[in-house]
Amino acid sequence: MTSSTLDLERYIPALLTFASNRLSHGASEIYRRLFGVGITEWRVISMLAREPDISAARICQVVGFDKGLASRVIKKLSADGLVNVSPDSIPGNRSLLRLTAEGEALHDKVLRVVRERERILHEPFTEAEIETLISLLHRLHAQAEIVNAYRPEPNAPKRRRGERSRTE
Repeated sequence: MTSSTLDLERYIPALLTFASNRLSHGASEIYRRLFGVGITEWRVISMLAREPDISAARICQVVGFDKGLASRVIKKLSADGLVNVSPDSIPGNRSLLRLTAEGEALHDKVLRVVRERERILHEPFTEAEIETLISLLHRLHAQAEIVNAYRPEPNAPKRRRGERSRTE
């Protein structure tokens, strides 16, 4: 391997993506087969169970969906009778979303499967390792905003770890 290629065994964004994709695909397959919803629908349902009467923008903010995907999922869930969409009492274009009784019942059924999958995922780890992993993932999540703000200039010299720019 040359220094001009990524070491995918050590590149954290790839490792996170690979693990996330495997878990998401497996979950989606199970949820569709058992409950008729995929992982994207489940993410909206779980957000609405946690925060009733929120906007699609709030779901996008937390889950990381773009507006188009959120809109499509919400329309499907509404058409399936799982989500109520109502206008916000504050004037504007915003709608508030809430699970229907059927949506809440579905949430509870899927949640049992989610918790069992999580238990299986945790099996090879000690409680201390799980707590460390959760802490590290929270730190990575916070750091992602800083990473995403990075805008390299063409031909700009690379900064080394811990090195400050001349303007700092």
